[in-house]
Amino acid sequence: MIVWLNGTHGAGKTTTAALVRQMLPDSRVFDAEKVGETLMDITPVLSRTDNFQHWPPWRQLVVETARRVLDYTGGILVMPMTVLVEPYWREISAGLAEHRIPVRHFVLHADQDTLRGRIEGDTDLGPSPFRFAHLEPYAEAARTWLHAEAEVIDTTHLTPAQVAERIVEAVKG
Repeated sequence: MIVWLNGTHGAGKTTTAALVRQMLPDSRVFDAEKVGETLMDITPVLSRTDNFQHWPPWRQLVVETARRVLDYTGGILVMPMTVLVEPYWREISAGLAEHRIPVRHFVLHADQDTLRGRIEGDTDLGPSPFRFAHLEPYAEAARTWLHAEAEVIDTTHLTPAQVAERIVEAVKG
């Protein structure tokens, strides 16, 4: 099984993923961003883009990597990864379904002011134009398709531990 944690920057995906992994036996965290980083290291560059998710190989490799890891380890993969483009999510989820991999898709949501505050106050990654630039696309995706495709958890007034508990209860339930 895959527990996919979606949402934009500042929603708490990375922190929550680590906590979910600790609470769910036989689980591992797979950060699909690492697949994108690998593709960004190819020289010469595959093509100019502001987001590695626009490269079809990223989506295909995320599916294939998740499948191979699950074939090898079994258990649960916890995947903290923002996907805001509906056709990309459809491609990934269809690819996982082809391999009969069940996916529990959670969106960690927070209001825009909370997200901005979290990004501004992030002492690990710090604020960046890239992270702020995803706030409006997230809001648009949430309004148009994303929230209908997932189990939404409003993290605005919850600690990461509380969010992780809700996810684990949902997965175990």
